[in-house]
Amino acid sequence: MVKCAAVRDDSKPADAEGAARQVFMGESDASNFFSQKRRSRRSPKHYAEVQAEQRMKRAASERRREYNEEQRDEYENYLEEDRDEVNERSRETNEQLREYHYDGLYPRFYWFH
Repeated sequence: MVKCAAVRDDSKPADAEGAARQVFMGESDASNFFSQKRRSRRSPKHYAEVQAEQRMKRAASERRREYNEEQRDEYENYLEEDRDEVNERSRETNEQLREYHYDGLYPRFYWFH
């Protein structure tokens, strides 16, 4: 519930010329607006410009970090799968060799030499 509200009195029309003067700039200013002289190389940067550059650098480094992390995870998964496969193959080969060379003496006498 609102007991009191401030309402602008629009009984007299607003000054259209004054509003236009505030919004629009003169022709000479407008022609020079985009062709203003840029700062020289040695002059210091504006604070907002420095902040914008820092934000861009941080975003780029964050993207690079995420990409490298993703690549590292993929490579670790690949290595783990490859290691498991190699271990499985060597285990199977060793079992086959044991079965082939088994001569009834268990454990074989030369296993522990």
